[in-house]
Amino acid sequence: MSIVADQTSYSDGSGGTRGTALKWLEAAQWFGIGNCLVDKGHLREPCTQRVPVLFIDCMSVLLFFIDGLGIGSRGISNPFDGLQDAAPLALFKNEAPVTLDGVLAATDACLGIEGRPQSASGQTTILTGVNAPALLGYHKQGFPNKALLEIIREHSLFLKLKHAGVAPITFANAYTKRFFEDRPHWVSATTAAVGAAGLPFRTIDDLRNGRAVYQDFTNRMLIERGEDVPLRTANEAAEVLAAIAGESRFTLYEYFITDKIGHAQDMEAARTVLQNLALLIRQLLARVDLARTSVILTSDHGNIEDLSLRNHTLNEVPTIVWGANRDRIASRIKSLADITPAIVESLTEKATASG
Repeated sequence: MSIVADQTSYSDGSGGTRGTALKWLEAAQWFGIGNCLVDKGHLREPCTQRVPVLFIDCMSVLLFFIDGLGIGSRGISNPFDGLQDAAPLALFKNEAPVTLDGVLAATDACLGIEGRPQSASGQTTILTGVNAPALLGYHKQGFPNKALLEIIREHSLFLKLKHAGVAPITFANAYTKRFFEDRPHWVSATTAAVGAAGLPFRTIDDLRNGRAVYQDFTNRMLIERGEDVPLRTANEAAEVLAAIAGESRFTLYEYFITDKIGHAQDMEAARTVLQNLALLIRQLLARVDLARTSVILTSDHGNIEDLSLRNHTLNEVPTIVWGANRDRIASRIKSLADITPAIVESLTEKATASG
């Protein structure tokens, strides 16, 4: 994108001022990644007339992970069937998707290994780009074992981005005080991936101050446990998450109540949760700057879309991409192992000016 700027502001050609040129130059230099292409020569001396300046915004990615969400068939066991206001999550086999201007990539979660996809190996694959079930020879449920933790420590998406100089990068979820005081022996793939890059974890204090979102974005679970936190609406949670994403080159948010409800086979809870989760996503998309941000929604395996089973399904999972580079990113993703490479490629490739 070519930007015409004077010494005080730059414009995208639509007539709207979008900030000071020098401030944006400083921001590009602060990121220091080589992905912001700035012709600094035009701004070395104050100018009294508008001059052409090449400035390309640094692109960012928000990865929204939902545990246990597959693309199922219609029927009485699918809580999406007949559910109002469930877009963009209500996706069905052999039907045109309603993705709210996103691009759907139906994604293989089985990864060439027999058996039902599981959380530990699926999430490890998403967060590393390594086909973890293929390396293990099976799908690993629950928390990552030693072999998976080794994969994460070496290939974590956060670590890859850190080594590439992409910054800031962050995990938006809040952790409770108990996590810091008594670190659990078993940790999720996400926790391991963040830890592999030496990144800080957000706290309940961050949540109170509008700088974090809990995995139950309403905070209802925290309140039931006695935490002094405000109850949040989907709109309020979306505002916080959008603000975090707006400050970062890469942001991850994780939601896993869907998988718990799927295992419980609770249709009423599933329909309530899915409606509110869909609202969160719609409100988030309305608040994120999609001109410079790619929003990627994905899952590790199916579950909640078929409540006739207590187990995970063999269904493909939805990867939906909105915003910047949506077609290119979506076309890159065929299986869970393609998600990390697609993100790294999007955030590290050299930008090119257009029109």
